[in-house]
Amino acid sequence: MNEVTLAIIKPDAYKNGVSGKIIDRIISEEFIINEMKQIHLSKKMAEGFYEIHRERPFFDELTSFMSSGKSIVLSLERENAVSKWRDVIGATNPAEAVAGTIRGQFGTNTGNNAVHGSDSPENGKLESKYFFS
Repeated sequence: MNEVTLAIIKPDAYKNGVSGKIIDRIISEEFIINEMKQIHLSKKMAEGFYEIHRERPFFDELTSFMSSGKSIVLSLERENAVSKWRDVIGATNPAEAVAGTIRGQFGTNTGNNAVHGSDSPENGKLESKYFFS
């Protein structure tokens, strides 16, 4: 059964000019791109999206980073989309990411790790709805 997951090409990857390479990877991994748009998150929108992390010590740094430049948000679909996308992007810390994963290739540190991926099928739906009606 197909699932939906949200992917975000974060400001660091966008600024470094690797968005096209990441989108090519999405396509080569047989994801269906249901919706896609380029955005520049406001601080308020970033705070709303990452609300679940509000009490965490990294919240302000994360939301400041996510609102620091343009991003590309994508609603992706395929069988086991969440787990497949998480395999493709790799560990949150690029230094721990398997070679060939997106974060392993394009991430520089835990904060600037190139991409976002939903952590569950339920959050995949909720996060996609946050950006796409």
